[in-house]
Amino acid sequence: MRYRLIIGVVTLLAMASATTARADIKLAYVDIQRALNDCRNGKSAKEEFRGRLERVQSQLQGEQSEVQRLKDELDKKGPLMQPDQLQSIQQQYTRKLRDFQDDYKNTRDSLQEKDNEITGAIVRDLAAIVRQIGQKNGYTMVMEKGNLLWAVPSVDITNDVIRDYDATGAKAGTLGGAAGAAPAGGGSAFGSGPRQQPRSSAAEPPPAVAAPSDQERSTISK
Repeated sequence: MRYRLIIGVVTLLAMASATTARADIKLAYVDIQRALNDCRNGKSAKEEFRGRLERVQSQLQGEQSEVQRLKDELDKKGPLMQPDQLQSIQQQYTRKLRDFQDDYKNTRDSLQEKDNEITGAIVRDLAAIVRQIGQKNGYTMVMEKGNLLWAVPSVDITNDVIRDYDATGAKAGTLGGAAGAAPAGGGSAFGSGPRQQPRSSAAEPPPAVAAPSDQERSTISK
């Protein structure tokens, strides 16, 4: 897919050169991943995610400890228990294990959904800033670094994008409009075509509590 995109860009440039022989073609690129990580809203989202992750991990650790306590009690004392007592402990263990598994999955899914939402909002904001810079400076095209094989550093406008975005003081998601909305002022929406999704603005979390079933370890945020 990336090679097709590169070929498409080269073809587009060739067509532009042929049809606008007298016009200057001015190109730039932006590192959307770095902009996402280094902009003010991206850093704020990262800190918020870390705080939320610590809270839910603490909750899950407590639930897991209770499940493990009941399991240890059954392993060590089960053979010596009366049938009624053994059945009661087994039922508690089964219920708490099920609750822990459900909470684990629901928490992971909720965190991932929220993280994807804020990441998408910031990326759309960055796209709006890229369009503004492109129009203001007369760029023919602004490409994403991840889709390039090579480019001179002098045409990297990532720092300009971060600076202009932070200067707006805008809340995440207030500049770029709704997902899938057409860009104002003409041109193609930055990042609207098929490409690799930027990684989340949140830092990679520490290992989450191990699920008591299967071999899965969730990192909550990709």
